[in-house]
Amino acid sequence: MANGTASRTLTMRKDAWWVAPLVTGVVLGAFGIYSTWRALSNQFYYTEPYLSPFYSPLILSDWWPFSPAILILWAPLGFRATCYYYRKAYYRAYFFSPPGCAVKPLGKRASYTGESSFPFILQNVHRFFLYASTVILLFLWIDAYEAFFFQDGIGIGVGTIIITVNAFLLSMYSFSCHSFRHLVGGKLDVFSRCPTRFRLWGAASVHNEIHMTWAWMSLVFVALTDLYVFLVANGTITDLRLI
Repeated sequence: MANGTASRTLTMRKDAWWVAPLVTGVVLGAFGIYSTWRALSNQFYYTEPYLSPFYSPLILSDWWPFSPAILILWAPLGFRATCYYYRKAYYRAYFFSPPGCAVKPLGKRASYTGESSFPFILQNVHRFFLYASTVILLFLWIDAYEAFFFQDGIGIGVGTIIITVNAFLLSMYSFSCHSFRHLVGGKLDVFSRCPTRFRLWGAASVHNEIHMTWAWMSLVFVALTDLYVFLVANGTITDLRLI
């Protein structure tokens, strides 16, 4: 900034720069509260043939007295928490470091360590959460397949469509991820020697450009999918059978 007075201000931006981090904080906070409540509630997560994505794969065992969702949610939640896009989003919304482009960080920091010290160094395990989440994703597609099979035969309900769309959106979020893009195309000096990996890298790169869009769409829709199963399972609404 040009002078001493300006340098002490938060920013010289005239636009509503604070809207984005505010909305981000509210939405992520609401999702965190809702998902925690549903994961710990351990009820109304299945109504034939629909299984909530928060409980998939469903692991029921006598040795685990708590909600089965706890056994699997660490993978997709860890994947999102360490996601490159979400890091930027919640660093701005909750840590204000900085809250926006060309906006000074709030508060005082003795030194900047980035993600080289605890606990932020744990962000580096993002790719391993990708591997674990891919296993969960496989089960979500199995759930989508099973959502076509009702007691009286094959059919399509509103829940069938919702669960299938949810699996699709989560797939697009996962496979547009920076780590997946590196997995299929990284560490290659000459792409022409690996044409298949080059095509996969190209496809991942196209969707990586809108990774933020897939991130938000999949986040909101996975919560709505669980909510739909919850409302049908507890009898609040009735699933509309289309076919």
